[in-house]
Amino acid sequence: MKCGIPRTVADRLARGSSIVWQRRSEALATWVRAGRRDDLTGWRAVLGPAFRLAVLGAAGWLVARIVRARPMLMWALAAGWLIAAWRASRPTTDEETEDASEDEPEQGPAVSGPEAVRQLLADLIGDRSGVHLSAVLSHLQERGLGEGWEVAELRSRLEAQGVPVRRSVKVAGRVAYGVHRDDLPAPSPSEAADRAA
Repeated sequence: MKCGIPRTVADRLARGSSIVWQRRSEALATWVRAGRRDDLTGWRAVLGPAFRLAVLGAAGWLVARIVRARPMLMWALAAGWLIAAWRASRPTTDEETEDASEDEPEQGPAVSGPEAVRQLLADLIGDRSGVHLSAVLSHLQERGLGEGWEVAELRSRLEAQGVPVRRSVKVAGRVAYGVHRDDLPAPSPSEAADRAA
């Protein structure tokens, strides 16, 4: 007996489902971890993640209750999942691969080296006192970088590069996590010499 779905379609959906599951679970885990307060210690510091985990549990329970009450909604959920899986596992054409390989040298340094990170932050800060991490993340994602990242992940990556992140940076009347102009690392001697030349 032959299967009605071609094997390549089934493989693509299986691969896409795995990608979607991984992305969603990582995004939710990052969101839960971002609730931790650095200014508190002990059990008070984990109240944020515990609350966010409870919200996720309540949302899952609510969705399950709704689907049990209206089983037809399962078709919509399944269709949404299949569409997301299909898109996530979209094969790249040779032309897209060539375009991506041409873009890599330009995009790679934007998040790779300390000097490139410092320059990116300096450009985003401009003449203001600082830049919010959400603005940095939006800037990166508009250029196809940092896909699936949350502010907490960007924060840890910046701190790993030696860039101090403040909890309260005021920009345009809003206060949020960000990088203050005063905390920007000084340019390396080679970068300073290149700018002078």
